[in-house]
Amino acid sequence: MNFIYKQRIVDINIRVKKASIHHRKIAAALGLLLLHPANSVANEVELVYSGESIRPAQLIADILKANPQMEVVQAAWEASTARAIPQSAWADPQFRYTMAPVTIGSNDTSYGQRIELSQQIAWPGKLRLRGEVADHQAHAQYENIAAVQLTLATMAKTLFADWYYIHQAIKINKINQALFEEFRHSAVTRYSAGLVSKQDALRADVERALLKHQAIVLQREQQTILARMNTLLNRSPDASIPPPDSISANAQLPELKPLAIKALQSRPELKVISANINASKTQMELAELGYYPDFNISAGYNSLWDNEDKRFTIGVGINIPLDQSKRKAAEKEAQAMVRQANWRKTELEAKIREELQISYVRVQESLHVLKLYREQLTPLADENLTASIADYQAGKCDFLTLISSEKNRMQTQLQTEQALADVYRR
Repeated sequence: MNFIYKQRIVDINIRVKKASIHHRKIAAALGLLLLHPANSVANEVELVYSGESIRPAQLIADILKANPQMEVVQAAWEASTARAIPQSAWADPQFRYTMAPVTIGSNDTSYGQRIELSQQIAWPGKLRLRGEVADHQAHAQYENIAAVQLTLATMAKTLFADWYYIHQAIKINKINQALFEEFRHSAVTRYSAGLVSKQDALRADVERALLKHQAIVLQREQQTILARMNTLLNRSPDASIPPPDSISANAQLPELKPLAIKALQSRPELKVISANINASKTQMELAELGYYPDFNISAGYNSLWDNEDKRFTIGVGINIPLDQSKRKAAEKEAQAMVRQANWRKTELEAKIREELQISYVRVQESLHVLKLYREQLTPLADENLTASIADYQAGKCDFLTLISSEKNRMQTQLQTEQALADVYRR
């Protein structure tokens, strides 16, 4: 049997593209349900791993604890919370002192002075609404912490799947290097006995060299994944991380409809938008109160009056909202912000449903592929290789057939591990 030889480079595409991150958020969202902000975030002390392996839950927890992005959103929430307090507070009272300098030291008249204390009072409801706007904005920042946690957890889960696959690929490569060494030894032995040509041994050397090159490529990809993981962990890019613990795949998926309902209820991005909608609605109410004036009450003492009964005064004042254009503009702005936030929520809900649908069918496909490779293709590849080894030793097949059988089994092993990693990351 003649075979057309074509070297198939092992697919080591780890698929950490940004375009697929959104699809993977669904699985993480349903798995985490729902991570809420903790008091402690980025850890300034670099993590040191001493165990023989690392579990996915440990990696996720460490990233959430050490990543600087958590400090950023935590500080943003604290700032927005502090900003809410002065929004509902009264304005500072004002003190005013006036004097008549000519009367200083005058023998003809007493010293003339005027003292006034005033307080601005907003129209009823304005301060309350300002405080509510700030509270809703602070709540949006609070929910944003959970959104960032979800994003980081999704990235961590994806990288753990990549970390698992690359270690399995390196392991498979080493096993196959050893196997080709055995093939070469067998080919040299048969060549020495005059049973085959020298070409068999040379082909074995070529395959070994290709596998060694492939090992270098895999090592480079392993270092790339390591750097990405360490970046999320706020560590040096070359800091060591233990090999991954084993991962498993659920045999069956739950129904899609309950998953969609749960996703729409738990996604923190939707809660951020809901808080912004509430803030915009409250801002619209506040804009409507902008047509009403604010008050200013005052009390004073004026010694310039000769009649002592007129010296003590009290007063009240208001601003006159003559310019209606700026108030109408503020009201239109608030209404537009409400519409914008509502449409953003509608858009995000549709996007979540789309991502869930795509992720769901992809997991179904990956589960099917995994089952196919585990139950059918892997046993067939093993059996085919065993038969090829026996036939070659008996002189019933050529060396190229043996190589093809081994390369087919190696691809089957890699695809099995890739399918398992795909199921886990999605």
